[in-house]
Amino acid sequence: MGSQQTSVEPERLNQFLGAAVGDLGAAISASLVLVGDRLGFYKALAEEPATPAELAARTGTSERYVREWLGNQAAGGYVEYDAGSGRYGLDPAQALCLANPGGPVDLPGAYYLIEATFHALERTVDNFRSGRGMEWGEHHACLFHGTERFFRAGYNAHLLGEWLPALDEATDKLARGAQVADVGCGHGASTVLMAQAYPRSHFTGYDYHAESVRIANERAKEAGVDNARFEVADATGYGGKDFDLIAFFDCLHDMADPVGAARHARQALATDGTVMLVEPFAGDRVEDNLNPVGRVYYGASSQICVPVSLARNGPALGAQAGEARLRQVLEEGGFGHVRRAAETPFNLVIEARA
Repeated sequence: MGSQQTSVEPERLNQFLGAAVGDLGAAISASLVLVGDRLGFYKALAEEPATPAELAARTGTSERYVREWLGNQAAGGYVEYDAGSGRYGLDPAQALCLANPGGPVDLPGAYYLIEATFHALERTVDNFRSGRGMEWGEHHACLFHGTERFFRAGYNAHLLGEWLPALDEATDKLARGAQVADVGCGHGASTVLMAQAYPRSHFTGYDYHAESVRIANERAKEAGVDNARFEVADATGYGGKDFDLIAFFDCLHDMADPVGAARHARQALATDGTVMLVEPFAGDRVEDNLNPVGRVYYGASSQICVPVSLARNGPALGAQAGEARLRQVLEEGGFGHVRRAAETPFNLVIEARA
């Protein structure tokens, strides 16, 4: 049978191919962002512009490879190039996002999540065929490292100055001395940040991944925090009671039993306690999420979030669950007062009280 050619408008074809080439360039550059992060290229360029030879000398690397890396990064808009001097550097925005892990955006941290999806690629293909899942702890360790870095930056930017103050009475309680649970705490970035800010309060981080709990305890020790501790426990089985605040940071949508987690939190709260639910930003309709942020979250959701829930036969809310579905989970868990307290382009912050 001969092949048939479908008539395509040249303008539409060029438009699609232009976008696809941009995506292809981004995809092939993802590993090079990790190269730049691991070899200290971004930090060196943030300190002072450099020629390829100068950057190689300052970082102990090969000039020939560095030359190609810089060309790739300049073509993608990740570094600036001055043709007159032959030097490459970072403008303030690039330096903030690429060379400052303590800042409000840690872009290289996100690329470790991308790396993790390729480590899991064969499992992902199998999951799509079978409907099975993949436990969080089965992923490559780069996922845990990237999650800590990328989300910690957002917490640095918003948690203390915006999200906690948006909750009714929470900061007053924390300042006086409160009992706080951080459920699904991972490496404890959010827990340690709150513990540093509120030394009179006591914080307990819970996570079912034992290796993450071990690292969280190390992070607290490194930070000199003595009012935070971490325990291995899942979201429906931790034993603490009478918490003034229970926080879920970017984790409820991954869980096997999100309603059970909400119900357990309701039972573990003090009478006037509060749940703070931080989730990826999403609208309630698919069409609301067909944008660059939604694209990132759907990508992560299909390869990381949904498999974690399905591994334990959960409902697989996914990273684009949306506020209405999250509100339903909290209400089914026994909360009578649920409201959106704050938002950013990347997060929804929901307050729930009895």
